[in-house]
Amino acid sequence: MSLLELSGLRAGYGAQDVIRGISLSVAEGEFAALVGPNGHGKTTVLRAISGLLRARGGQILLAGQPLTRLRPDRIVAAGVVHVPQGDLLFPGMSVLDNLRMGACLPAAAAEEKRRLEEVFTLLPKLRDRQGQLASTLSGGERRMVGIGRGLMTGGRILMLDEPSLGLAPIVIDQIYDLVQQLAKSGRTILVVEENAVRIADMADRMYLLDNGEIAWAGTGAGFLSSPEIFATYLGG
Repeated sequence: MSLLELSGLRAGYGAQDVIRGISLSVAEGEFAALVGPNGHGKTTVLRAISGLLRARGGQILLAGQPLTRLRPDRIVAAGVVHVPQGDLLFPGMSVLDNLRMGACLPAAAAEEKRRLEEVFTLLPKLRDRQGQLASTLSGGERRMVGIGRGLMTGGRILMLDEPSLGLAPIVIDQIYDLVQQLAKSGRTILVVEENAVRIADMADRMYLLDNGEIAWAGTGAGFLSSPEIFATYLGG
């Protein structure tokens, strides 16, 4: 059964549609990836799902309930967690206070202490850095705080926008080790990633977005065994 389902979704900026009638689904407990070249609408899809950008058409369902016209705070309360590209931390606040911002809604606030301990267990470096200002962290540490803040929300689906962006290769490996750990724990995850090869051997399901439309959908293994996909869309 699909937890998240998009049907005929359209969204854009100004007079232009960036995503044009896309449909995709993410099942409960599934690790799904939305891949494709930069500038083809991947971030726009996540922004439409989380309500940061109003959809112009189509439908967004979470566990069968429509999200399309809800405010962003109501979408978060329904269970959608969006970790944005570049993290968007509060640089003048401590690591601890940045994490606590993920538990600002009443239901999450009631679970704040337990979830904070879970985040520190999963990301022990953040326990050591909890009193440090976010502005003093390395890029990889900031990315971990962004993911930790998302986990504090306690949502049903975790959406990660380009978690490897701008990081050194060894740090990217650490971030994706964390993402795989979350997936193996049973969390439902939707990752946006430009580097399709990196994500293909991890993903249960992949969608290739090209010029605002789904050009291909299938398993990660199927993606890796499709040379025409590499040649046509990824320059391989």
